[in-house]
Amino acid sequence: MKLQNSSWLKYVIAGIVVLAIVPIFFVRCTRVDSSAVGVKFNKLSLTDQGKLDATPVTGYVFYCPITTDVFTYPTFVQRVDYQPFTVTTRDAAIFTMDPTMAYYLNRDKAVDVFFKYRRDLDEIEAGYMRTVIYDAYRITANNYSSDELMANRAKFENEVRVMLDSTLTAEGFTVTEFTSQITPPESLRQMIDAKNAAVQAALKAENEVKEAEANAKIAVAKAEGDARALKIKADAEAYYNRTISASLSPLIVQEDWIEKWDGKLPSVQGGENMMPIINIKK
Repeated sequence: MKLQNSSWLKYVIAGIVVLAIVPIFFVRCTRVDSSAVGVKFNKLSLTDQGKLDATPVTGYVFYCPITTDVFTYPTFVQRVDYQPFTVTTRDAAIFTMDPTMAYYLNRDKAVDVFFKYRRDLDEIEAGYMRTVIYDAYRITANNYSSDELMANRAKFENEVRVMLDSTLTAEGFTVTEFTSQITPPESLRQMIDAKNAAVQAALKAENEVKEAEANAKIAVAKAEGDARALKIKADAEAYYNRTISASLSPLIVQEDWIEKWDGKLPSVQGGENMMPIINIKK
């Protein structure tokens, strides 16, 4: 009886040990940060034709690594600076495009993205997204001549952005920012530089003419002002001289009379209208 009890106890202990060890090998735990989304999927459902058995998860996730796995995608904004590439306009001019894009993965589309691409975001950016961006530039550039593209860069970039938004949104990605540096071919760039130089030279010449005209007007105005000032001064001097002359004339007459008087009192001739007679020296 004791032997039977002892054997039974051994089995119990062995079972407990197994139950304690099994989770170590067959149950795992991972943590999906709040700025990411995890896709917990059944490995057996990963077939090209079958439906993926997967669910989005966050926080602490327990799973059996034999049949289940967890793939994690960040959901915060990603920024990608692509290498420059060339596209051709309607008139066969070759332009270089250097795009930069910022985007994020929509959390509720994570399972679909994983099922379709089964790649992390870096690989999706380098493959699928780059192809989408290149095609958007290529298709849009074919609708422009080189002159039209140079004259309507903002319109061109907006059309590329609209095409990107439409395609990537349907795949579960939202574009938050998109910019590009557009470089024309060297021959066209030289023509543009020459045109800009000519425009600048014309503007400079026009400004110089306007400045000369302004200076001439200033000189004329100054000369007219000086002439008016001289006339006013001359008129004032003439008026002064006339005034002085008018005030001095009686005195001069009296002084001349006194100088010519012989010193004798005047004689009076009779009659009611007697008048003194003064003998003036000549």
